[in-house]
Amino acid sequence: MAICIKSIQEIQIMREGGKKLATIFKILTKEAKAGVTLRKLNQISEKIAYKLKAQPAFKNYNEFPASLCASVNETVVHGVPAGYKLKNGDVLGLDFGLLYKGYYTDMAITVGIGKISFKAQDLIKTTKKALYQAIKKVKPNKHIGDIAFSIQSFAEKRGYSVVRALVGHGIGKKLHENLAVPNFGKKGEGEKIIKGMTFTIEPMIVVGQCHVKTGPDRFSVITVDGEISAHFEHTVAVTERGCEILTKQ
Repeated sequence: MAICIKSIQEIQIMREGGKKLATIFKILTKEAKAGVTLRKLNQISEKIAYKLKAQPAFKNYNEFPASLCASVNETVVHGVPAGYKLKNGDVLGLDFGLLYKGYYTDMAITVGIGKISFKAQDLIKTTKKALYQAIKKVKPNKHIGDIAFSIQSFAEKRGYSVVRALVGHGIGKKLHENLAVPNFGKKGEGEKIIKGMTFTIEPMIVVGQCHVKTGPDRFSVITVDGEISAHFEHTVAVTERGCEILTKQ
């Protein structure tokens, strides 16, 4: 399948949806604290989405039972927000997708709950910085491999591993369109970046080994060695000279 190039009008709709999504994350960041259940965060995110005249993208997608992915500590992504009550020291990944006027946007952040370890602080800081370093590599006529190499080299120089089993993706009329954006690779390889492309960049970085497995709930992806992980994600649109972050807070 061909990669879908978006028009100015389509990107405008995604920009509007991205702003709404960023608003949801501003509220979630404030609400994520010790004593709050993951289920409560899911309820909050869903309620705000509908209030903003948009729809949660993940609910019932491939049978996922919630609107928010809430991933704690060794859970890398796709954590199901059930009755777990957040506690001091937890590392919480929040991932939420939005459908607005027929177009999707997708975003993720990782936050520390209360006082977290120095290791957790550094992991979160590194993962967030890896995302923004990678975004700088998005320019027409560059390649997806330039993005992938940027994330991998940045993480590994700091002693971390990148998860290889999961990737960023094209996005637009579908939540997952025909483009893979890995977190590891070589410069100059992969698809050529073209103006009008829209896709997600989402480094998933772990303290230990890169190996992951599916959790007992069939949805969550967890580190095999039980080490903590962090995840940040933005939806971007390729412009004439670089890219625009559509989900910018």
